[in-house]
Amino acid sequence: MSERFFLYDDTEDTKTRFVSFVGENQRFDLAIVQSNRHYGKLLVLDMQGSRFAIIGPDDLEEEGYLEFAFQLNEADGAELRSFLTEIV
Repeated sequence: MSERFFLYDDTEDTKTRFVSFVGENQRFDLAIVQSNRHYGKLLVLDMQGSRFAIIGPDDLEEEGYLEFAFQLNEADGAELRSFLTEIV
């Protein structure tokens, strides 16, 4: 058996917010993790869809990013973007 080669193995205290809200067409169940690891960006986990993305203000401005990352249609992506803009 070969030795395991770690690129990193860090432990960090994080702040996690769990939020659930209902949009026009779907329910969002999110875990939002804040840490120093991602240079001020948030780790946003969609617990219903088993998807996640690292999101900062620049990502919210990128057209189609949320829709691609969370497999959302344009309307649902706009609702998620509206919420995340308030907290990012």
